[in-house]
Amino acid sequence: MKVEEIMTREVRTIGLDSNLDSAAELMWNNDCGSLPVVNENDEVVGMLTDRDICMHAWSQGRPLRELSVRGAMSSRVVACRPADPVSRAEELMQTHQIRRLPVVDAAAHPVGIFSLSDLSREAVLEHDADRREVGDDDVARTLAAVCEPRWGGDGEVDRLLPV
Repeated sequence: MKVEEIMTREVRTIGLDSNLDSAAELMWNNDCGSLPVVNENDEVVGMLTDRDICMHAWSQGRPLRELSVRGAMSSRVVACRPADPVSRAEELMQTHQIRRLPVVDAAAHPVGIFSLSDLSREAVLEHDADRREVGDDDVARTLAAVCEPRWGGDGEVDRLLPV
């Protein structure tokens, strides 16, 4: 099974210089927890999560309208392609401990989002099928890897994520 068969196609994006108030509103209105960040050429250059917004606003002590997406986003983008096998997307999510992957074309333009939700919904749809491509074990394994704690009790990183 390919990523494009189960990804969410309606992808919302936000620009680098937009403010966090606009990003939060876009997430709220579209019931999503992350947005691919795009440059002036509509290329994905970062990811912004609702947690990124909260933590950046807290650390800066300023209102969302005064803070830019550029300052809060993660610029380390882990993405997949529409034709990638679902197993490849799962591997990326597990390795990098991320819940959502932007799906990009050859020019790095966003064409969808692949999320744990997409994976879970597919597993439920296939639950009673004779031939299953996404099973409960796949979802459980990916979720467990994504939820693995990254920090020790002393505030130090217990293990480094691959770059």
